[in-house]
Amino acid sequence: MDNKPVIIELPKFLDKRGNLSFVEEFQHVPFKIARSYWIYDVPGGEVRGGHAYKKNEEFIIALSGSFEVHIDDGIRQQTFLLNRSYYGLYVPKGAWREMVNFSTNSLALVLASIPYSVDDYIYDYQEFKNYTHANIQCL
Repeated sequence: MDNKPVIIELPKFLDKRGNLSFVEEFQHVPFKIARSYWIYDVPGGEVRGGHAYKKNEEFIIALSGSFEVHIDDGIRQQTFLLNRSYYGLYVPKGAWREMVNFSTNSLALVLASIPYSVDDYIYDYQEFKNYTHANIQCL
């Protein structure tokens, strides 16, 4: 993975009894999965995320419903619509992310590369811009 957000298509098996998809670390998710959590019952107009991670990478799947993920890497902004359970969005470390426009009964599954650590979060957007600029200068 070249440290850019990307949509990854997951395997799907279509069957008259119901469809099946799955995800495996290193096969579909480009990191070892250390944590998983899900976001649900998001009231209309609310925003989830609004932060960046210094080390954590994520893989986000819309298991039900739809929502948008806004990604800012400090240079460019991109928006991804997640609305199928057989697509996942890889979000690299160091990217600012916001999840918006949740449909009714949407369910977001997030797979993370590290356990929860409050020290990994950047909540202030200007601090994120400074952090990103400093890391670009180091390259």
